[in-house]
Amino acid sequence: GQSPTPNCPHCDNVAETVLHFLVICPHYARARHILTSALRRRASSLPFLLSSPKASVPLIHFVNSTGHLRPTFGDVAPNTHEGR
Repeated sequence: GQSPTPNCPHCDNVAETVLHFLVICPHYARARHILTSALRRRASSLPFLLSSPKASVPLIHFVNSTGHLRPTFGDVAPNTHEGR
């Protein structure tokens, strides 16, 4: 469920923001490498990750591969039919 503190469970005294989870946290470096392989340098752009349709499928794969949100949301399936 929900974390008892707003801090990252993997980093000492660091707030777990969306930016920290998606771009910074070293605990998710392996999963982030796959995201970076798909999106190149745009993988470190929070506005791109959160607004570009091109980022949605790789981002969902990243989130699922971390397992971090699984207790709350389960695995999320990407909408691969968007725009059809």
